[in-house]
Amino acid sequence: MNPFRIHTGLVAVLDRPNVDTDQIIPKQFLKRVERTGFGQFLFYDWRFTSDGETDPSFPLNDPRYRGASILIAGKNFGCGSSREHAPWALADFGFRAIVAPSFADIFANNCMKNGLLPLALTEAEVGELIRRSSEVESYQLTVDLEKQSVTDAAGFSAPFRIGDFQRYCLLEGLDDIGLTLSHEPEITAYENQRSAWITSA
Repeated sequence: MNPFRIHTGLVAVLDRPNVDTDQIIPKQFLKRVERTGFGQFLFYDWRFTSDGETDPSFPLNDPRYRGASILIAGKNFGCGSSREHAPWALADFGFRAIVAPSFADIFANNCMKNGLLPLALTEAEVGELIRRSSEVESYQLTVDLEKQSVTDAAGFSAPFRIGDFQRYCLLEGLDDIGLTLSHEPEITAYENQRSAWITSA
C-alpha cells in the first residue's frame, strides 16, 4: 500500500447524497480476486448508457475531470452493502482522497485499509469547494495528512479529523498484512519458542 502524506491533485465533483456501494461498483463486476481492474467499472450504471455508450451527462465523463485524483461527493457517501471492491474501484480509477460531509462507517474503514483517504468536512466547506471547482478551470486541492488540512491555491483551508491509528497506517503505507509483518521479528521469535515447547512436550 502506498503511503499517503501530502497529495495535490485535480478535483472532480459528484454532488449527490447517499451514493451507495452498488453504484460505486455494481454487483455484476464482483468476480475478480485481485484488487486491480475494477476502475473501468466504477459508477458503471451512471457512466454508461444502457447500450454501453458513454453518458455525457455524468460528471466524471466531463473532459475537465480527466485525471482527477480527489473526489468531492455528497453526504453519506459509500452507504449500502459492505464491499471492499468499492474503494478498490475508486483507487484503481485514480482517486487518492474523497471529500464529503459524511461517510458510511464500514466504507470509510475499507478505504483507509486500502490507502484511500476519506475526509469529512462540514457541508458548508464542501459546498464552497464545489463552488470553487465550478468556477476555476483545472481546480486542485492539497490534502495534507501530516497536518490534517485541506487547502487550495486561493486561500481555502479547512482541518479534518482522523483516528491516530488510521492516520499512522496511511502515513506509513501499512494495510492489515503490512501492519502484521512489521512485527515479523517478534512473530518469528514466538514461533521459534513455540516449536521448542511443542518438541519438549
